[in-house]
Amino acid sequence: MLKGTKLYSILNNKCPKCHQGDFFVTKGSYNKDFIKMHDKCPHCGEIFNKEVGFYYGAMYVSYGVNIGIGIGLFLLMVLIFNLSLLTYLFSFFGLVVLLFPWVMRISRLIYINLFVKFDFSKK
Repeated sequence: MLKGTKLYSILNNKCPKCHQGDFFVTKGSYNKDFIKMHDKCPHCGEIFNKEVGFYYGAMYVSYGVNIGIGIGLFLLMVLIFNLSLLTYLFSFFGLVVLLFPWVMRISRLIYINLFVKFDFSKK
């Protein structure tokens, strides 16, 4: 995965502007402070909290990620393995609860990457 791509920043928990500094304080999604972010990039100084309520838009991204997970699980369980719809529903709800911290983090990373462009001069 190449530096300079949005996917690099999203999957590696990096600043969307320089791809050097970490976006979240902790590395893993399942720590006590899983959602705690740096106020600004430790490397380039890019401010992560753009304005009050900026990350409310990440809820829509989170919705889309969960829909994608649901469709993928449906295709796998119901269409390929011929499991019942009830089994799918319970599995989906369990998976959504289990993946909640990861989805929250990835949604914020996707959302900020929509607004902040990579600065090739910092490469």
